[in-house]
Amino acid sequence: MDSLLLYKKLNHLPDAMKIQVVDFIEFLEQKAKKGKKKDNKPLPKFGSAKGMFVMRDDFDEPLEDFKDYM
Repeated sequence: MDSLLLYKKLNHLPDAMKIQVVDFIEFLEQKAKKGKKKDNKPLPKFGSAKGMFVMRDDFDEPLEDFKDYM
């Protein structure tokens, strides 16, 4: 939307509604700032879960539940 058109529409509003428009614009600015804020969570590093999971030796063996289908 063109800024001039917005300006013209804003000028036709009563003063009480202009205050509401200003409040809404401030709300949108705050919302935009929150969207840009980065989470301060540290990024996981490669290998950080080492030792938390163990692969069993029979990992590649067929499961007993599927013997009927083989």
